[in-house]
Amino acid sequence: MAIIKQDDLIQSIADGLQYISYYHPADYISALTEAWQREESPAAKDAVAQILINSRMCAEGHRPICQDTGMVVVFLDVGMDIQWDARLSLEEMVNEGVRRAYNHPDNVLRASMVADPAGARTNTKDNTPAVIHTRIVPGDRVEIKLAAKGGGSENKAKFTVLNPSASLVDWVLDTLPTMGAGWCPPGMLGIGIGGSAEKAMLLAKESLMEHIDIHKLKERGPGNRVEELRLELFEKVNALGIGAQGLGGLTTVLDVKIRDYPTHAASLPVALIPNCAATRHIEFSLDGTGPVELTPPRLDEWPAITWDAASGSRRVNLDTLTRAEIAAWQPGERLLLSGKLLTGRDAAHKRIQDLLNKGEPLPDGVDFSNRFIYYVGPVDPVRDEVVGPAGPTTSTRMDKFTEMMLDKTGLIGMVGKAERGPLAIESIRKHGAVYLMAVGGAAYLVSKAIKGSRMIAFEDLGMEAIREFDVEDMPVTVAVDSQGTSVHKTGPAEWKIKIEEITRMKS
Repeated sequence: MAIIKQDDLIQSIADGLQYISYYHPADYISALTEAWQREESPAAKDAVAQILINSRMCAEGHRPICQDTGMVVVFLDVGMDIQWDARLSLEEMVNEGVRRAYNHPDNVLRASMVADPAGARTNTKDNTPAVIHTRIVPGDRVEIKLAAKGGGSENKAKFTVLNPSASLVDWVLDTLPTMGAGWCPPGMLGIGIGGSAEKAMLLAKESLMEHIDIHKLKERGPGNRVEELRLELFEKVNALGIGAQGLGGLTTVLDVKIRDYPTHAASLPVALIPNCAATRHIEFSLDGTGPVELTPPRLDEWPAITWDAASGSRRVNLDTLTRAEIAAWQPGERLLLSGKLLTGRDAAHKRIQDLLNKGEPLPDGVDFSNRFIYYVGPVDPVRDEVVGPAGPTTSTRMDKFTEMMLDKTGLIGMVGKAERGPLAIESIRKHGAVYLMAVGGAAYLVSKAIKGSRMIAFEDLGMEAIREFDVEDMPVTVAVDSQGTSVHKTGPAEWKIKIEEITRMKS
């Protein structure tokens, strides 16, 4: 009978979470490299290159792939024949492992979990509690699957109950374009079919723990209906032309995973959950012989990519920028930003709104006149860092505040991730402002352009506080120009047509 010690489980959870914070799964790197090699869209190819370079930098520097270091999701299969040498409950042991991982002094991870979610939304400071799913199974070991799920992709989760005679494929193809690019493609799609509402969602989430093997499936051919669906959806989703970061291109998904379960005769529950470019998961087992030993990947598993940020880019001085200058920027144009850049996201925008509604002044130092705001919640710095990984957050969450910011504060531009909604785009056009996109999944790479950081306001908000970054050659793309043209609309539309033409030529 295996005896599992409390400290072995805690340390294994902590080590696993640290490991996946800076090591992409090898199968993801291999699939993404193949996608980069095939990609014909210059914008998408550039975005994927940044993600791959960022990934290698994180593997070398042991720093997070993404500033959103995720909500911890744990699947535990506990053998019926094991014995515990523990004082804490299973849930308490897991959460102690999370706490230890996220407060590791050499690689501090961002705490994103908030308590009282419908009320005060107070940060728990250590990223606990984890979301834990436990099964009691035959055997004498504990099988553990760990994932760190980012909010951008988790927020795009979808669920429906279809008529049993309806087309699941049609629902996915209709739904995916409505999800935008906030889930940071290229990634994976997890689909759960059957069971009940909660079972379908669990099936979809756990399917994302599987290895990427769609190309092997294509080579050998499908052996059942689920595999037929995987292949059909893989081809048809990529034919939508959404592409990396939603910029338009050949690859939107690297794999489609499906798990199913028997369901009621009157029902067809379907769950859809995407995994982002910061795909982070690992599985291991404990058998009583000690904590898990994790072997680092070889650095030669990453491709040798050279990326010149300056090639074809316009250099911009944020400290002297005018509306006349931004009016000349073209959709899809690459820029390198230098100068002072204010930060802020959901909670900071809400504070600003409350102050303006009360007729009260903004805090000292918060002056947005002729300035840009960066939607970011950075990781705390370690060692000699100015700031930890600091990639963009999903910009659509700030759409509701865009008119206020452009109309009341003198703001002329925003930097974030993915597309903007119609109200924000109209506000940008109305005020002659601009929206710039940084690559989601390249947080450590972006942080290297940040040469200085100081707290400005709302320090109690932690990672959501307003800071001032001093940036040098920060790479971005003009995503919505001052006329309201959005590359997240034009790019996928253009590449959907191109993919149709490529398919016709091949047939």
